[in-house]
Amino acid sequence: MKDQYKRDINYLRLSVTERCTLRCVYCRPEVIPCPKAQELSASQLVDITKACAELGIIKVRITGGEPLLRRDLVEIISGIREIPSIVDISLTTNAQMLADQAQSLKDAGLDRLNISIDSLKPERFAELTGGSLQKVLEGIDEASKVGFTLLKLNCVLMKGVNDDEIDDFIELARERPLDVRFIEYMPIGENLAGKEGINNQEILASRPQLLPVNARYFGQPSQDYRIEGYMGRVGFISPISHRFCTDCNRIRVMSDGTLRACLGEESEVSLKPVLDKGHDAIKALIEETIYNKPCGHHFDGARLTERNMSRIGG
Repeated sequence: MKDQYKRDINYLRLSVTERCTLRCVYCRPEVIPCPKAQELSASQLVDITKACAELGIIKVRITGGEPLLRRDLVEIISGIREIPSIVDISLTTNAQMLADQAQSLKDAGLDRLNISIDSLKPERFAELTGGSLQKVLEGIDEASKVGFTLLKLNCVLMKGVNDDEIDDFIELARERPLDVRFIEYMPIGENLAGKEGINNQEILASRPQLLPVNARYFGQPSQDYRIEGYMGRVGFISPISHRFCTDCNRIRVMSDGTLRACLGEESEVSLKPVLDKGHDAIKALIEETIYNKPCGHHFDGARLTERNMSRIGG
């Protein structure tokens, strides 16, 4: 369906948990209690997705927290795969447990994977995330082995922290068909003191070897580039320096059933009160929220503090 600004909303980001195995500095550097009991069941998440599909959603990205922590993740993916109008299911993961689960994810019907990786230096990676770089690399290799042909690697750049690795990341796309994507640091949450992002336009200006290519699909958040002779792509997701709100085609449902029509706007609606009132009630509330989707984000006006990125599902 279309919102009040005539944008075609066809993409759902579905957070299945707030729990995570890591504590990334830009997301949740401190221990944050995320009660498992507040998470919707697999059947509730699939029911919400079905209602969204009837309103025009055709693509679903499963996010977290870390979605691989859900023991019923395969059930969720399989349930969404059975919805006829859903043409693409993807998942964002920190890949700490991916090597062991890649095959089951593929068998359940998952189409694509986005993998978070903010440093290629083991010690720095551990400092930024609390995790293991080696596990991420093993996860990437196993995902490729079981048949995930398009892997997107997401790196959040921070000035003076990991911006000296930009060219190392770009090199990953030389001999493998990987999409390496740089994401501008977004001012969400209370945990951002002392961190400063990198303007993606500065990276582009200093690297003329990056040649623009057509987007893989309409409404994608990244601007994509290639380098002659490289197998993969380099993408830039730039919500701060290059707003893409006019083409925004997504909504977000959090693991507790909260519907958020815009990542960069505090307003949100709880679906929990209607979950027991039948399919039509769920669909009606989602339809109303989609229609009232804000015109644009507020990243350039104020820091958003109501929820951390891990709670929203990015």
